[in-house]
Amino acid sequence: MSRAKCIMVQGTMSGAGKSLLCAGLCRLFRQEGLRAAPFKSQNMALNSYVTAEGLEMGRAQVMQAQAAGLEADVRMNPILLKPSSDTGSQVIVLGEVRGQMTAAEYFRYKKQLIPEILAAYESLAAENDLIVIEGAGSPAEINLRADDIVNMGLAELVDAPVLLAGDIDRGGVFAQLYGTVALLRPEERARVKGLIINKFRGDPEILRPGLAQLEKLTGVPVLGVVPYLPVDLDDEDSLAPRLGREETHRPIDIAVIRLPRISNFTDFSPLEVHPALGVRYVDRAGGLGAPDLVVLPGTKSTMADLLWLRENGLEAAIRKLAAAGTPVLGVCGGYQMLGELLEDPEGVESAQGSLRGMELLPCRTVFAGKKTRTRIRGRVAEGPFAGARLEGYEIHMGVTEVRGAPFCRLEDGREDGCRSGNVFGTYLHGLFDSGELTEKLAAWLCARKNIPTEAAVPVSHRAYQERQYDLLAAELRKALDMEALWQIVDGKGGDR
Repeated sequence: MSRAKCIMVQGTMSGAGKSLLCAGLCRLFRQEGLRAAPFKSQNMALNSYVTAEGLEMGRAQVMQAQAAGLEADVRMNPILLKPSSDTGSQVIVLGEVRGQMTAAEYFRYKKQLIPEILAAYESLAAENDLIVIEGAGSPAEINLRADDIVNMGLAELVDAPVLLAGDIDRGGVFAQLYGTVALLRPEERARVKGLIINKFRGDPEILRPGLAQLEKLTGVPVLGVVPYLPVDLDDEDSLAPRLGREETHRPIDIAVIRLPRISNFTDFSPLEVHPALGVRYVDRAGGLGAPDLVVLPGTKSTMADLLWLRENGLEAAIRKLAAAGTPVLGVCGGYQMLGELLEDPEGVESAQGSLRGMELLPCRTVFAGKKTRTRIRGRVAEGPFAGARLEGYEIHMGVTEVRGAPFCRLEDGREDGCRSGNVFGTYLHGLFDSGELTEKLAAWLCARKNIPTEAAVPVSHRAYQERQYDLLAAELRKALDMEALWQIVDGKGGDR
């Protein structure tokens, strides 16, 4: 089988919109009848996903795989860094935990990962027509150029033509693009075949004089001006929730606690698109108010974030709401916090040893070095959501002993989570993706407020996502010079 062609999207900075551009290209190429697979050699993110094989990868490449019509595969994201502090991360290679490293340790170590990165890439390239590669940060981070494995270093290894995207919404896009190109080595500049102005609001004709001068200064053609896209997808491997959604006034108010080390907040994306559910993120007691549901999300550091809740008054405010009958839901680390006790005899999470929980659920958690990482299916066991089909995955450290009623029963006969009155806890990430729990939750919350049942009609999250991918591809077709794009893919374009 012949090796796939490739194209790489790099950015002038983190948050330039690379993930969405790559997703849009994956969908566009799929619509052209090509089998296009996403690839990002290294992600840094607290949002992760468990594949059908029980392996862990970044969610941005999962989103791009969906756009391409493919199943998520760890080869699409061979290295995942999950920050555990300001200076250290858990290093996951091809879905398995390789260890905990400081930034300096990883910088020295990462060159050893090149053979595994290339093996993953070549394996994908043997099975697909085209690989859409995403860079990370900026290729002009010249302090990190030595042993680079994610931007120009990777482009050289796989001989990829590069599109460079700048974010005009942040301002200074001409300086971003010119400065980035100017800081590249001559052989790296030769790889840049097209520039993209991303996230533009307004009439692109206003930019024409600047575009012409930019092309003259850099020697690289501008492939297009992409508007600030009206799509609703999780576009970045960010370390905190995307707070830029348009404010909505919906009858049900859901407050998700914005923990300092929040992870897998994409669990709540299906709630955010439901017509009856308004989701907001809260990081202080004064902003909590009187929501209809409080959600404690996952976290990379359960004990540290529980102490943060305790110190800033959010724990007391949540306990007061729960005592008054407000429903509270904890997911993964949030579920662990709701229990009576957290114990860490091996120092997996902290040197704290043990910590009193929020005492809202009759359970206790003991942390251990082994990570649970598996895909699961089940149904909610009892209560207002009884019978709702669940399909998702577990990623957590620790084992929780439950003395109360389970939240759900799994297909393999095990029980998961705990329920006590109006407080619910589960380890299951992706619990709302099937739509059934979303439907039952919305109906229950609406009934509690005497809101007409038609407001609780759910939106299929997968169908909603598919519409977003198609919209994204359509917008890219309009914004980009498609003839030039195909020439770049074929290895014939981009030079001036």
